[in-house]
Amino acid sequence: MREKKLLFQKTQEKDLKISSCCEVGVYLPETSNVIDYIYEGTPTILVEPDPSSIEIIKKTFQGLDNVTLHEVAVFDKKGTINLSKAAASTFVSELPYSPATVNDQYVINESESFSVPCEKFSALDPGNIDLLSIDTEGCEWYVLQDLKSTPKVISIETHGKLYINPYMKQIQQWMDDHEYDIWFKDKSDTVYYKTGLFKVSLSEKVELVKTNLKLTLTRFVKSIARTFSK
Repeated sequence: MREKKLLFQKTQEKDLKISSCCEVGVYLPETSNVIDYIYEGTPTILVEPDPSSIEIIKKTFQGLDNVTLHEVAVFDKKGTINLSKAAASTFVSELPYSPATVNDQYVINESESFSVPCEKFSALDPGNIDLLSIDTEGCEWYVLQDLKSTPKVISIETHGKLYINPYMKQIQQWMDDHEYDIWFKDKSDTVYYKTGLFKVSLSEKVELVKTNLKLTLTRFVKSIARTFSK
């Protein structure tokens, strides 16, 4: 039996009512942060630009009328954009850096890039999203800056190994301006909650400190290892 996603477990523990959710950057259904909400019947918007992933998503969620799939990338404009693909990572080619270019030292090859339609997130946001999960390999900021909804919970890919989101300063400033606090982190995501929505327990605060220390240590060790491998 598949284990429930941590994000789902944590919102269940807090008895949060999630009436609608959205995931931008799905990749595969089994890796989706919102798959448990989908199978609970929660109205869910999925946004995914990679044709190979889209085919699998459609097949997996076929017949579920609570799922809406937008086959586009989210960027700061409407039009088309080039994506690069490195194994499990599909990212906008013009980004200053992404998890693949930092952690795996992937070199972008224009001949292996492909073009997809892109939209501003405001064109996809119905205004009632309770939970938003964003994993777009460095483009997370482009979702936030055009967000119309006021989600209760926002999960964002902000880090991982040596990688730190290229728009981390803008993301954190947006969270401060819109009154969101950090709830918890995992190996790649930071999960924020609307200030005052619930009380974060002492054990959760301690766990966050431990996770931050672990992430810092991991980044330091990998940085040293890369330096000596050159």
